Amino acid sequence: MSFYGIAGLFISSYLWCTIFWNVGSGYDRFDRKEGIVCVFRWGFPGKNRRIFLRLLMKDIQSIRIAVKEDIYARRILVLYMEIRGQGAIPLTRTDDNLTPREIEQKAAELAYFLRVPIEVF
Repeated sequence: MSFYGIAGLFISSYLWCTIFWNVGSGYDRFDRKEGIVCVFRWGFPGKNRRIFLRLLMKDIQSIRIAVKEDIYARRILVLYMEIRGQGAIPLTRTDDNLTPREIEQKAAELAYFLRVPIEVF
């Protein structure tokens, strides 16, 4: 029994630290004038606390809407930015709980601004 209590204590302290340090939050900046996209995210304390990506707009392949299912069989829509040679960068959090209409609106505005297609998976 004490094993589960200690495991629960470690998991809860990990989750509270994640909330306190605001891990995963950040911003996205799209600058058409310079042709640069900047993505900033906070990570865990240490060497890689600040995650800052600077990409060229011409390297953006598409905006992708993906459907994920969680353990409760709920469907979650996540918005990604597909980059040539680097894979996909998530633009929305999985816990945002946006409606499909809101995700579609965000994707359409961003794709129109960047002049790239929208992919749905």
